[in-house]
Amino acid sequence: MTASDKLIELMRLPAKSAVVIYKPSNMFYLTEGYTGEGVVFISAKRRVIVTDFRYTEQAERQAPGFEVMMSCKDTPENQWIARLAAGEEVNEIRFEADELSVDRFEKLRTAVGEEFSWVPVDRAPEKLRQVKTPKEIAVMRRAADITSEAFRAILPKIREGMTEKELQIELDFTMLRLGADGLAFDTIIASGENGSLCHAIPGQRRLRAGDMITMDFGAKAGGYCSDMTRTVALGEPSAQMRHVYDTVLRAQTMCEEALAAGKSCASIDKLARDYIDSRGYAGRFGHGLGHSVGIDIHEGPNLNYASKDTLVPGVVITVEPGVYLPGIGGVRVENTCLVKENGCEPLTTADKELIIL
Repeated sequence: MTASDKLIELMRLPAKSAVVIYKPSNMFYLTEGYTGEGVVFISAKRRVIVTDFRYTEQAERQAPGFEVMMSCKDTPENQWIARLAAGEEVNEIRFEADELSVDRFEKLRTAVGEEFSWVPVDRAPEKLRQVKTPKEIAVMRRAADITSEAFRAILPKIREGMTEKELQIELDFTMLRLGADGLAFDTIIASGENGSLCHAIPGQRRLRAGDMITMDFGAKAGGYCSDMTRTVALGEPSAQMRHVYDTVLRAQTMCEEALAAGKSCASIDKLARDYIDSRGYAGRFGHGLGHSVGIDIHEGPNLNYASKDTLVPGVVITVEPGVYLPGIGGVRVENTCLVKENGCEPLTTADKELIIL
């Protein structure tokens, strides 16, 4: 069954309804490979990509199961949607309310016709994307392997006096050299006191002896993301920061070992939070424990206190506790893990023990 067939089944799409998809990650998923721009039209009978001259040949190559219609000045994108809707005699169109701006939606509705019913898809494609297929898992394993190997390769290059920005550039280049198609997100490098910034932007701070250096990065391969974080020490760390590291590593390991189908996301998050609090760092772990990964770097479900989700086999999710001490520094350790029936498999293979360079 194709991804578009799964969407129709999940939504129980009536014969007189159609779906229009604009979000690039959902377009990629539902067409099983298209990476260009435009809009995807799906009905009970038709699968269509509407795009302009720049992407028509690409669409034909990447999504052979879809028809490709070329938009132009005389027949713009919205007009194509109107034609397809009329041709299929649909009276209801389902759309991504979280993707279209009010202006873009109003223009689409005006072009297609006010008489149609407009119904949000309610993130139905994203719900399908939560459980990865064996093919998707194989691609994600490759992305994770590239990321782990990049970490191992970068360690000998970390030296006192280099800037965070220089380390970021080296790490990014290493992932690309090892086969990444691109970066899953902007690499985070946080050294010394900057380690207390969860999403620090690498800057001109120079690495110094005794620094803890947090590196949060990921390769993208075959359209899928990887995500890992390691914190290393440049020379012997302080006793305080070693205690922080031991705390974070233990919390990460405990939660990874607890990860399994049937577990509630909130309970896994609580396990890490309670342990970190008990070690004297209450209030210094302020983000969720983890997020799912896939075509986008942040997908659902999430490991956090507010989640109502229960884990199922095939979910790929991060486990990334941290402790952040303003003015002093911080530590985060993160693996990306595949949830299985009776446990999990870490896709991240790099060593988690404290590395002192």
